[in-house]
Amino acid sequence: MGTLLLQLIGPMQSWGVQSHFTHRDTGLEPSKSGVIGLLCAALGKPRDESHPDNADKPSLASLAALRMGVRVDREGLMKMDYHTAGKGGYLRAKGEIERRDLIVSERFYLADAAFLVGLESDKSDLLRQLDYRLCRPMWMLYLGRKAFVPGAPVWLKNGIKLDMGLEDALKVYPRLAAGRDRERRARLMIEDAERGSIVRPDQPLSFAWDQRKFTVRRVRLDFCTPPDPPVEVS
Repeated sequence: MGTLLLQLIGPMQSWGVQSHFTHRDTGLEPSKSGVIGLLCAALGKPRDESHPDNADKPSLASLAALRMGVRVDREGLMKMDYHTAGKGGYLRAKGEIERRDLIVSERFYLADAAFLVGLESDKSDLLRQLDYRLCRPMWMLYLGRKAFVPGAPVWLKNGIKLDMGLEDALKVYPRLAAGRDRERRARLMIEDAERGSIVRPDQPLSFAWDQRKFTVRRVRLDFCTPPDPPVEVS
């Protein structure tokens, strides 16, 4: 088994799994559907699996089969954006007025969070392809919402570990975040179909606009104390 590591760091992130209309939630760590969506953007992969541009790209099923783990190096602060839209009329793309009243929504996000994400697979070619595309993404990458751009590159220079399993790779990689969390143990959320007691409804089956489908996966909680990053000598 090998593991691909990536970092998700930014001033704002949002990883909702049950958002509807005017209430947009966020989880406390990246969702699997959100991370797989980010990989699809890096690959330049259209939502529709039958699209001609998907002929030379990994299938959504193969991406969803990656076992995911998250190390929370900095928890972040839960914030809410009081959002309004549609003043003077809410228009369709073709110019017709759909509704005239103001739309008010509550949109939650994490501020100043830092996550190390691991993706495990026995397909080394797939991990290499994803590593290459995260370094050279085809489309813009964002952290859950298009307005939430990464504050640091998602790609890690030494993030591909072809001889290391998911848990080991997450535990031994140097801590991403310094400052207030430096001495604290990091929380681990590991996908585990057999021992996981936490159920998450974020396993993607289809990203097609008219057929978006998800199922559940099981996750277990663990902790570790990541090593400090090496000291750079100038």
